[in-house]
Amino acid sequence: MDTRVEVCVDSVESALAAQEGGAHRIELCADLLEGGTTPSAGAIGLARRHLRIEMNVIVRPRGGDFCYSDLELDVMKRDIAAAKDLGVNGVVFGLLKEDGAVDVENTRVLIDMARPMSVTFHRAFDMSRDPYESLEALIGLGVERILTKGQEDSIWEGLDLVADLVRRAGERIIVMPGGGRERNVRAVVERTGAREVHVVGTRPVESRMQHRNLRCTMGGALKSPEFSWTTTDPARIRAILNALR
Repeated sequence: MDTRVEVCVDSVESALAAQEGGAHRIELCADLLEGGTTPSAGAIGLARRHLRIEMNVIVRPRGGDFCYSDLELDVMKRDIAAAKDLGVNGVVFGLLKEDGAVDVENTRVLIDMARPMSVTFHRAFDMSRDPYESLEALIGLGVERILTKGQEDSIWEGLDLVADLVRRAGERIIVMPGGGRERNVRAVVERTGAREVHVVGTRPVESRMQHRNLRCTMGGALKSPEFSWTTTDPARIRAILNALR
């Protein structure tokens, strides 16, 4: 099975672990609790220096919806220019209008700025009002790929729609399902016919800190664990690749 595997990562360490596990490409993000936002220039530059595989970078100025102000669009333009200067292979973004349609006008502007980098339209697609309308709009714009869970929280719930999108897209655009683990990624690919798949394979990391002030948190009401986090596990990525062979 000749399927390309993209691994979503949120640090330079995780990017290198994904490469070690055999990933074909990484998508570098920050703040995965928000679904991914633009990583720092430092992280992008250092990851690019150490990686031999393809590297895409998400360009998303904040969490929340995908209907952006003029100021936010200016931020995205600057981030795209920075990614290009740092030698990134592709950028990942998604823009919607208030009525849920793809924001064709502003997406075209960002695509033109991004070239010759590739462009992926991320899971903003899953929040669009009509997946088939959005598919055709993105094909018309020349986007290389769409990341989707079939407009559902789980790839398994959205599997039928993803399969239909893959069929309709044909060779015009890559429809890349998001999701799948070692035990089921092969089934995702077989049932959708996808040529690429987007995965996360992590393990927990415990802080080295011995002194711990448990009264204080950095995230307030949105707190995440202060003394543990996750990092990409090369063994899990290797297992996903093996499942697709």
